[in-house]
Amino acid sequence: MYLSRVRVATQGLDRNALVKLLSGDAYANHQLLWRLFTQEEERPFLFRQEMEKDQLDSQESPRGLPLFYVLSSREPEPVPGVLECQSKPFDPKLSPGDRLLFKLRANPTMARKTDGEKRSRRHDVLMDAKWQCRQQGRDAPWEVREAMEANAEQWLVNRSEAWGFTLDTTPQLSGYRQHQWQRKQRQIRFSSVDYEGVITVADPERLRAALFNGVGRSRAFGCGMLMVRRG
Repeated sequence: MYLSRVRVATQGLDRNALVKLLSGDAYANHQLLWRLFTQEEERPFLFRQEMEKDQLDSQESPRGLPLFYVLSSREPEPVPGVLECQSKPFDPKLSPGDRLLFKLRANPTMARKTDGEKRSRRHDVLMDAKWQCRQQGRDAPWEVREAMEANAEQWLVNRSEAWGFTLDTTPQLSGYRQHQWQRKQRQIRFSSVDYEGVITVADPERLRAALFNGVGRSRAFGCGMLMVRRG
C-alpha cells in the first residue's frame, strides 16, 4: 500500500473543474483523483480532503486550495499540470496493546425497517437522534446536540471490535456536514463527521484490514479512510 499527499496544480483545470474543486464536490474530487491511476478499472484508493492552509507549513507555500491524502494499492502517478503527489510505502507494524492517535471522516448510518415496508432504510445516525428528540419533545438545543453526539460516538464504539481496536477515550467530534449532488438521473446524498482520538490495538490483522480497505459507507466520496500514527 502507498500513502500519498496530493496537491492540485490548477493550471491544468478548466473553470468548471476548479469551481467543483473549491466547492468540495466529493464526486468530482473522486473523479479527479482517479486520474492518478490511469490503468485501473476498479477503485484502488481511499482519500480524505483537507485544506492546504491547515496541513502545510509556510515553507511549503500553502494556498486556499484543497489537499488530499490518498491510500492506494499501487503508487499513484502524478498528472502534469493537474496533480502533484508525494508517496511513501504504507505497511504499519501493529501489536496488541499499541496506542495510536487516529482520525476518521466517516458516514455513520443505521438501518431501520418501517412498518409496512419490506426493506430497511438507511438513516444518518445524527439526524436520527435529532428526530428521536423531537418525537420525545426534547427540543432544547443542548439536548439535541448531546443526543446527536452520543449516537455518533456509539456508532464507532459498536464497530470498533470488528475493526480491531478499542477506544481509549471519548472521541472528539467535529465537521458534521450533509452532502448532496445531482449526477444525471441519480441524486447522491450522504453525511460526514470527523472523529479524532486515541485507540488501542486489539486485533492487528483486523485493524490492518480496516486501514487498507476503509471503514463504513461512502468511501468513494472521501469517507472511511482511517488515519493512525503513534503518539
